[in-house]
Amino acid sequence: MRIAVLCDIHGNLPALEAVLRQLEREPVDRFVIGGDLLPGPMPCETVDRLKRLRAPVDYLFGNGEVAVLAELRSPGSAKVPEKFRDGIRWNAMQLTREDADSVARWPKTVRLDVPGIGSVLFCHGTPRSEDEIFTRVTPEELLRPIFDPLDAAVIVCGHTHMQFDRMVGRTRVVNAGSVGMPFGRTGADWLLLAPEVELRQTTYDLGAAAETVRATPYPQAQEFADRYILNPPSEEDILKAYTAAELRGV
Repeated sequence: MRIAVLCDIHGNLPALEAVLRQLEREPVDRFVIGGDLLPGPMPCETVDRLKRLRAPVDYLFGNGEVAVLAELRSPGSAKVPEKFRDGIRWNAMQLTREDADSVARWPKTVRLDVPGIGSVLFCHGTPRSEDEIFTRVTPEELLRPIFDPLDAAVIVCGHTHMQFDRMVGRTRVVNAGSVGMPFGRTGADWLLLAPEVELRQTTYDLGAAAETVRATPYPQAQEFADRYILNPPSEEDILKAYTAAELRGV
């Protein structure tokens, strides 16, 4: 079984399209969309594109979906920093009722038995919370109480937008990175289980993608294009910021 894991797409349709074009050349049997499909500059277009996938798809709930649905239920209630609220509000307004109901049913975790690997548990942040942050440098003693009891050969996560592959006790923990907003480098990061664990990176036309995003009515379109497509923040800077928030939600 070949599984493509696409996390943190954040409505970046050009990045998603680039990954899917690559997967046309090396087809997979299943997709796992690992949370934070939303919010972003092209939410409806991204949702519609994923609906057209021919292979089965498992969707996971991320903190982005939590914020968008909270805004739908009660405007102004999403627990996000002030600078992100216009974008969350705009994404909530774009979703159809059918799509919102579908997103609300997504689970927080999915477990699949993958031949050659064993039991693989997929989540967004950690298996107990879509908000929790940990990185490749988070001390193992903080993580083992979370991962040791789960009896999984591999745990796959996203949320921090940086790929890694590390051991936590007896558990292999892999971050698939971000398709739409990778930190530390440009492109689109994702994961292939085939059945080896393969961290992948897809290049695409960043300039064209940035122009496409700028042309959307997304309130943060300019920043998204400039900061997250063309000039992502460095891994060093993000690790410094995340260290202060380890195993706490942001």
